[in-house]
Amino acid sequence: MRGRWLNRGTRWACLTGSAGAGSFTRPMATKNQMMRRAALLSVALATVLTGGAVPASGAEPAAPDSAAYRPAAPAADGTPSAPAPGGGAPTPGEPAPREPREPGETVEPGDAGSESGDSRGLDDPAAPDAPADPGAPGADTGDQPSLVRGDPREFGAQIFRGNAFDTCQAPSADTMRAWHGTSPFGAVGVYIGGRGRACPKQKHLSPDWVRTVDRQGWKLMPVYVGSQAPCVIAKNKRRFRMSDKDPYGQGKREGLDAVRQAEKLGMGRNSAVYLDMEAYRYKQRKCADTTLRFIQGWNSAVRAEGYVAGFYSSADFGIAHLEKARAAGARGLPSAVWFARWRTEPSVDGERNLDPEAWQPHRRIHQHTGNVKRTYGGHTVQIDQNLVDAPVAVVG
Repeated sequence: MRGRWLNRGTRWACLTGSAGAGSFTRPMATKNQMMRRAALLSVALATVLTGGAVPASGAEPAAPDSAAYRPAAPAADGTPSAPAPGGGAPTPGEPAPREPREPGETVEPGDAGSESGDSRGLDDPAAPDAPADPGAPGADTGDQPSLVRGDPREFGAQIFRGNAFDTCQAPSADTMRAWHGTSPFGAVGVYIGGRGRACPKQKHLSPDWVRTVDRQGWKLMPVYVGSQAPCVIAKNKRRFRMSDKDPYGQGKREGLDAVRQAEKLGMGRNSAVYLDMEAYRYKQRKCADTTLRFIQGWNSAVRAEGYVAGFYSSADFGIAHLEKARAAGARGLPSAVWFARWRTEPSVDGERNLDPEAWQPHRRIHQHTGNVKRTYGGHTVQIDQNLVDAPVAVVG
């Protein structure tokens, strides 16, 4: 992932040592669990009316109190711990508090209340698939625009909120162990496949590595670098340009391959997989249409296999293109977006090329810093840095 073509904004403020590793949010409660909670709430209300005391319930941690996002570290059972002292009103440009949730509860994959039930496909009602017919409404424009809103935990996704890094080569398990707890990161982006991947020969990435770092406490964000737009800007990506003959079909084939690569590594259903589409000149209409059709086909195939379709690109290029397509009524959009805008304050909610209400909640990642070397626990790695509030892989 590289965002060097964009953003000459404010100078980035170093986060080293100032941010927590983040928190991992499990899927939302089932209907039966919610009914039990309603019954308990009724009992609690009756207790108040009769002069008794009501025990405190779980709630979202307080908003961060500085420009460096500092979510509370998760407890051993996955329940967010208490926020750091000083938490209060959100800093301008930082993530606002979300609605309260019941911490620590889980919903198994396939039991998240989606209409798909026991079928293999994943149903994200906010992101219906685009038709295979390029002339049908919703293939490009024509449908009522969707904001792609709704908590992904409702269809079985697992959410990570906090700081993450990504790097071309997955670091060794020893490096990951040294970084866990000493770095501000709690999740890592790993490149699992695709013909456009810059580091196709991964020295460490394997099913054993995935299991090991998962046990260490890391969350994973799998990235697939497939075919690139016909008008891709980076010269080293032009040999991977997609065909304009059947981009939807090509996207479906590569989406299926992305799922197969995730499966081989032990990342199961309801895992997020992010398509990496490097910056492209989306104002060229033919190129934009071809690229959108490829993305729609890729998303369709990924969701059909029960995975969460995500999308990474530069904020001023690929992300701006998808926001324009969304506003025009295009279907088949990703369930989560990962945007690169460097040298700006980390914020999942402040991206100017996204409608503030779109891809919310828990559907955004901001890559705010790139190509920097960081050292923790005696191990140095060249990385990009991200602020995450989005779906991650489900391991095991």
